[in-house]
Amino acid sequence: MKKIIVCFFFLLFIISCFVSMTYYKENRKTSILKGSILSQNQKETTIQDEKNIIYTIKEQIDAEVGDFITMEYMERKKTAKEIEKQDIVKYEITPVISQTTIKETFQDNGIFSNYYTLAEEKLKTLSLDEKIDQILLVRYPEDGVSILKKHQFGGYLFFENDFKDKTREQVQSMMLSLQESVKIPILTAVDEEGGSVVRISSNKNLRKEKFKSPSELYKEGKMAAIEFDTIEKSALLNELGLNVNLAPVVDVSTAKDDYIYDRALGEDTETTSEYAKTVIRASKDMKVSYVLKHFPGYGNNKDSHETKVEDTRPFEEIKKTDLPPFETGIKEGAEAILINHNIIKNIDDKNPASLSSSIHNLLRSDLGFTGIIITDDLAMNSLNDIENKTVKAVQAGNDLIITTDYDTSEKEIKDAINNKTISESTLDKMVFRILAWKYYKGLLFDIIK
Repeated sequence: MKKIIVCFFFLLFIISCFVSMTYYKENRKTSILKGSILSQNQKETTIQDEKNIIYTIKEQIDAEVGDFITMEYMERKKTAKEIEKQDIVKYEITPVISQTTIKETFQDNGIFSNYYTLAEEKLKTLSLDEKIDQILLVRYPEDGVSILKKHQFGGYLFFENDFKDKTREQVQSMMLSLQESVKIPILTAVDEEGGSVVRISSNKNLRKEKFKSPSELYKEGKMAAIEFDTIEKSALLNELGLNVNLAPVVDVSTAKDDYIYDRALGEDTETTSEYAKTVIRASKDMKVSYVLKHFPGYGNNKDSHETKVEDTRPFEEIKKTDLPPFETGIKEGAEAILINHNIIKNIDDKNPASLSSSIHNLLRSDLGFTGIIITDDLAMNSLNDIENKTVKAVQAGNDLIITTDYDTSEKEIKDAINNKTISESTLDKMVFRILAWKYYKGLLFDIIK
């Protein structure tokens, strides 16, 4: 009997060892990481891979910012974006001066990938200053045309006052003058959400009545009313010379005391997802790009225009409630997504979402988004205490940065390139994607030679 018990426990030990080894192998597979060194300090190195997903290595790599790295490492867990020193099997560095073309290393097979060849050729024609300006979406100043003669901004963001008392002809003339003054056609963007945020239809010369809010439209005619409104709105913006609408607001909000409630659909996750799908689908072929916002969802939080906001909701709640509308919009072909400035405590408790690589990884990796990631305006009060925020926006994984203080943003980026905090190749990738978007939109027309 004693021998039987001993044999039983010995067999149990063998089985447990086998199970443990199997589990270890399954959870310690080697992976290959290919990407550019985005930033580094004495404690860690940040790498952006070929699909724009950002990894943090807990050691300083012997390389320059901008160099290309090919690394074999042991995975600690499937979702990990942090690699410990002991996990690295081997790595190889290719200096930035020896690298191949962006198109060859940019392997996201993204929504704009048919235009990567054209984008890369156009990129070669731009100076450093012009490339820096391309990643900025600047609040429109009164002397916009004269400023554009000195700069090559990616685009302008217009507000209600910019259209005040103007006729349709005057707005069209303003937009035409802007486009005729630049080397690269610009994005002309506006927040025309409907309801309380109407930059265009607040002017009765441009539309007799303000566009209704999403919630009002939905109550009147469900998704059919949303679709009709999107088509009408797109036609008007296109006629006026505007080509980007920073809408729809696809934040899920059902409580009337939420800050975002009046701007949202005011319905549950499933209905808001259908709303996102309807707007993106209806906007296609209308020559106006719609921007889903405010990723990863505003929730029941305060107004980040006014103050620092911390979102303390559990990640699983955000994943279940807030992400589906964005995911649905992405599947429908959303070209751009705007990131909010809230600190999402259970994803990244140190950085606002707009400056967080973890939030951008969520969008790129988990949701598979390959379009343009846009920051909310860096001038908002919630970011007042953050220094060098334009550079941090670059390092987090944004493509286009909304800024009111473009002089400061330009200087921060140029200084960072000069002191090798960020590399010109990182800037090139951002401009490359923006140019590809402009070709996709039909703003740029070139023939591949």
